[in-house]
Amino acid sequence: MMNQTLFPPLNWYRTYRLTFLQKDLFSGVTLAAYAIPVSMAYASLAGLPLQYGIYGYLVGGICYALFGTGMQLSVGPTSAISLMIGTSLMALAGGDPQEWIRLASLTAMMVAAISLVSYFLRLNTLVSFISESVLLGFKAGAALTIGMTQLPMLFGVKGGSGNFFERLSFLVGEASQIQWPVFFFGLLAIGLLVAGQRLLPGRPVAILLVITSLLLVSYAPGWMPRLVLTGDITSGLPRLSAPSGTLEEISKILPLAFACFLLAFIETASSVRTLAPGSGYEADIRQELLALSAANAATSVVGGFPVSGGLSQSFVNRRAGAKSPISLLFASVTIGFCLLYLTHFLRNLPLVVLTAILLVAISRLVDPKGLKHLWRLSKSEFGVSVIAFLGVLMLGMLQGVVLASVVSVMMVLMAVSDPHIAFLGRIPGTVRYTDIGRHPDNERIPGLMLFRVEASVLYFNIDRIRDVVTEKRMEESGKIRFVIWDFSTSPYLDAAGADWIRKFYLELKREGIVLKIADAHASVRDMLRKEGLEHLMGHISRKVSVDDLVQECLALMASAGSSPATERLADMG
Repeated sequence: MMNQTLFPPLNWYRTYRLTFLQKDLFSGVTLAAYAIPVSMAYASLAGLPLQYGIYGYLVGGICYALFGTGMQLSVGPTSAISLMIGTSLMALAGGDPQEWIRLASLTAMMVAAISLVSYFLRLNTLVSFISESVLLGFKAGAALTIGMTQLPMLFGVKGGSGNFFERLSFLVGEASQIQWPVFFFGLLAIGLLVAGQRLLPGRPVAILLVITSLLLVSYAPGWMPRLVLTGDITSGLPRLSAPSGTLEEISKILPLAFACFLLAFIETASSVRTLAPGSGYEADIRQELLALSAANAATSVVGGFPVSGGLSQSFVNRRAGAKSPISLLFASVTIGFCLLYLTHFLRNLPLVVLTAILLVAISRLVDPKGLKHLWRLSKSEFGVSVIAFLGVLMLGMLQGVVLASVVSVMMVLMAVSDPHIAFLGRIPGTVRYTDIGRHPDNERIPGLMLFRVEASVLYFNIDRIRDVVTEKRMEESGKIRFVIWDFSTSPYLDAAGADWIRKFYLELKREGIVLKIADAHASVRDMLRKEGLEHLMGHISRKVSVDDLVQECLALMASAGSSPATERLADMG
């Protein structure tokens, strides 16, 4: 039997009921009705024939149903990844449509490979470095960037190239050429989509718009003569063919593939986490890497481009009543049927309708409430969100992802490199010790300096720790007999940090001051012992608390003739 961790259906099939089948069937058909027009819009955004977007839903859902842990998560093309594929492969493909398709499927295969390597190396935690603050700004920038690529189609004019501002400048120059019939038709489509989403949440409003548009164009061909139509869409199921590429091509595509992987995994993980609460299952984020790898590998074999889990299509699936990933299998069967027998009906679909579908879909990427909440919570994190936002607008989607990643890592490094160092006092009437800077009514213990570092102690923050602690010690020169370091908030200590603590101990000893350590975590104690600190300081026990050491030091000072009484200070000074 296959390991249940690798094959999640073995976990949930025992609780599956026959009554669930009808709900999964209905939700699968509903999801397919939503996915077909949306995936066509994303394929056009990626610069590929429309059927290649549909292929992503066709095979991606099947693979996710086998390996994913989300019970209602839906997998397919997404707006941000589609635009990155379209803009990044334009130059590499040299205008050759077949080359464009090949490179897009090669990118999907590379995303699958990166996902698989990340699964085996357990790198799922590294993606957590990209904060929600960065994602808020990135998504808003992505929405505006994608929207700017679609506005020329909505206005019926030529589109420019370059970043957001270059495209905007070009569009302004084309304002006199607006095709008003096309524009009003697109606005009507957007209005119907927005109204439909509000009045019929969770229903495939987009497919109703597509059918209505087809009827209007097919039976009133002279009514809207300026509409650009999709034309023939290749019917039938996709052929299986593994993508090939030279090492030079792979090296050129690698940054794109890595950016697609980051976006795909972040969106998949955040979507499955959003859906899991209240749905009776737990998401395994590491397993999602394996599911993502399988879905992208399958998509690449049918010529598709990278796919990921998406919140909007997953909400459609859940609202339609999906009980398990079997709904994805029904969706794939429905999509396959449409590819075999119904594609010829789509040849008269106006492209402006796909533009309307895409514009409404990306509007969900902008979260004004989230940005407002972030501004209220932290101005610095809001600033990081703005950096990510502007990075996407000025540098483009691919570079924006890289910038967002760098900003996220820098945020973490800055926080760790400049940790808060709290000097402690005793809460009156207790044996607890907290930051006396925040609680000036805490009791300070004469002759003792107590502090904690609210971060791991690492090679790039030991200078900061040394400077702050030394400055505080100098302020009370001649008054300090013991220094107690509370390690409860420092989960990790590296070799450079341990070496500095040894030197710090010897420096204090030369001044007649004794260093003691309390509440050190197991890994920290191990590192201190390897550095020889236990030989110098005595046994470093996990059972010794800050108060234990305070009482020990007070007793030693009392036996030496010092007063053990405490004094209350209003300020650390």
